[in-house]
Amino acid sequence: MPASFDTLQSIWRLAALPGDALSFVDLPGRDPVFPSTFAVGTAAQSTIAAAALAACELAHARGAPRQRVSVDMTHAAIECTGHFTLDGKEPETWGPFSGLYRAADGYVRIHANFEHHQDGALRVLGLDPRTATRADAERALSDWRASDFEEACAQRGLVVTMLRSFDQWDATPQGAALATEPLMTITRLGDAPARTLPPLPADARPLSGVRVLDFTRILAGPVGGRALAAFGADVMLVNAPHLPNIAAIADMSRGKRSVLLDLRGERGRAALWRLIDEAHVFSQGYRPGGLAALGFGPEALAERRPGIVYVSLTAYGTEGPWAARRGFDSLVQTAMGFNAAEGEADGADKPRTLPMQMLDMASGFLMAFGAAAALWKQQREGGSWHVQVSLAQTGHWLRSLGRIEGGLKTAKPDFAPYLECAPSGFGELEAVRPSAQFARTPAGYDRPAAPPGTSEPRW
Repeated sequence: MPASFDTLQSIWRLAALPGDALSFVDLPGRDPVFPSTFAVGTAAQSTIAAAALAACELAHARGAPRQRVSVDMTHAAIECTGHFTLDGKEPETWGPFSGLYRAADGYVRIHANFEHHQDGALRVLGLDPRTATRADAERALSDWRASDFEEACAQRGLVVTMLRSFDQWDATPQGAALATEPLMTITRLGDAPARTLPPLPADARPLSGVRVLDFTRILAGPVGGRALAAFGADVMLVNAPHLPNIAAIADMSRGKRSVLLDLRGERGRAALWRLIDEAHVFSQGYRPGGLAALGFGPEALAERRPGIVYVSLTAYGTEGPWAARRGFDSLVQTAMGFNAAEGEADGADKPRTLPMQMLDMASGFLMAFGAAAALWKQQREGGSWHVQVSLAQTGHWLRSLGRIEGGLKTAKPDFAPYLECAPSGFGELEAVRPSAQFARTPAGYDRPAAPPGTSEPRW
């Protein structure tokens, strides 16, 4: 298994950032830190360190001295659990129909946290969403072949997948397509002059003065935006008034402005263009082509705002037959073989999930890393830039880090030393403080978590 520093170094090379910056990072700890046979600690630590160090390198390009960055592995992994409470209670994060079901020839996982996804899956099963129970769904699914139910739901734009082993995933056209793809890409969109950010004082946080439009919802994208906010960026989280949200927004909106914009109308679209005109980064995680259809694709933004960094998140990447398919971390884990592998290692007759939504979390920190790295390139070379990250490519990378024999016997660590409490627009919020520690300018959140619409859509 590669050491965390080697893993960080491989991520760093993807952006071709200065190698001497790596001498300013400390990575204490080693796997296993959570009960898993996968190197979730290494994945957490290396992606968080990459994002923090890239932010510091951008600050250095703006005239600030370099500073040491330290990321403790246990703290990083706990941050990646997304743990939080509101007024002392842990909110329910899963819908009543979400989870793993036994089919006629295996298992399927249904993601039903949103009512339209839940009702759609129930209708495919021939059930009435108004009266169906989970037991009804279990009985109905026992008559379906797993692959048939997966395909029937995919054709309707629903979020369902069958359970696969690693070998079964590798044999799919999508698995084959991803096997040749890098972890992430940072590509130049076109010519644009370098838009020099203002000089940065030594006591300012690394991303001070950087404006980020966070057009993401669940879960990786908001993690990336939150990291940028913790490192000093002015992050504006944008939600649509007609779309549902999840309880985790209380954690994911820390440090951000939180606004509502309806892009179905001309007024909302005009307001977004005004925000883009003053933004440095536009981060989005909507279904492939969704924002482009409204006129907000990467090429359109590069034309309107030359020099912009556009960050895109997808579930299954940009190549292969599943490129346009919706997905969430829990589904991608199931589809790619992680749940089957953990279950087999556990000696159980049932699949087992990873101890956190690691694909979401690592992908989010990779988005933050890509944004900071692309801004560094923009400062030096000009151009507009497109950063592309996918949950499945992150999964392929996590698998490449190797397995930990006996890792499931590891005890879950104590969270208490890493938590902080603060008032929020949702109640008293207890959550994990940032694991990236800067020697000179501590990471943190300037704004309390707030519901959508709390802020006005203006910088």
